[in-house]
Amino acid sequence: MIRTPAKTNLPVMLPYDPTGRVAADPIMFSRWLASMPIWVLPMMAACLVLWPAIAHAASNYSYGQATSALFKWMPFIVLDGFLLNVVISLFTMIFGTFFGVLLGLGQISPAGWIRIPAKIFTQVFRNSPWLVLLFVVLLALPFEITIGGVIISIPDWTKAVFGLSLPVMANISEVVRGAINSVPSGQWEAAESLAYSRRQTLWLIILPQCFKRMIPPWMNWYAILTMATPLCSLLGVEEIITLSRQAIEAEDNHPELLVPFFGFALLIFFAYCYPIARWTVRLERRFQVKL
Repeated sequence: MIRTPAKTNLPVMLPYDPTGRVAADPIMFSRWLASMPIWVLPMMAACLVLWPAIAHAASNYSYGQATSALFKWMPFIVLDGFLLNVVISLFTMIFGTFFGVLLGLGQISPAGWIRIPAKIFTQVFRNSPWLVLLFVVLLALPFEITIGGVIISIPDWTKAVFGLSLPVMANISEVVRGAINSVPSGQWEAAESLAYSRRQTLWLIILPQCFKRMIPPWMNWYAILTMATPLCSLLGVEEIITLSRQAIEAEDNHPELLVPFFGFALLIFFAYCYPIARWTVRLERRFQVKL
């Protein structure tokens, strides 16, 4: 479907779509996040700073105590907590992309024994709740393995990487399949007329054209994945949410600390993902097909 802005006021008939379906926007989340004005970040920071002063009216816990508690624990929360969220997101995206590309290529395979299982795997993990997959992985994988008499413990964050890689793999598989199918069929026919094999056509002609098309949705999924990493706290992974709760408990569980600590977690995730969303939209405009 043609989505470029009209350059005239003349009516234009769009191509007929026999299925009657409208393709989903692959970077919808990044568009929504990038549409937020730049002043949202300082506004969130201002609310984070002013909230303890407002809450002090109904509590004996002072503004200075809440602020000092947050700043005291901030290095611990960022360096030991949020940094682990970033590490989990990076490793998850690496493994999810690698296996997602293989699964996406399997979906377009002419061999049914490859194509059908690839489609099944894609749809199963793409339509499964991420939290359920994390719990399944937690219960299925052992906490330690023994190799040659040596006991090797499996960290919880590696289980989280494996659990999150499954839905990411399935969604990247759909990105790859959609990008390949978006290449005009004339490219395949031209390669066939030059006596290219299917493998040569795929690696030398089709995939190089798909690379630019896949970058924006790939970055969109990375932003979504990063903000899904707090789910790992339910597995006992000591990431930013888990450490924030531990810090609040160390400060005698004052209710006034909930919004400052978790508001700071919201602020740091927004500060990390907002530039990614802006970059995603910019790349999507740069690499869009010009008609």
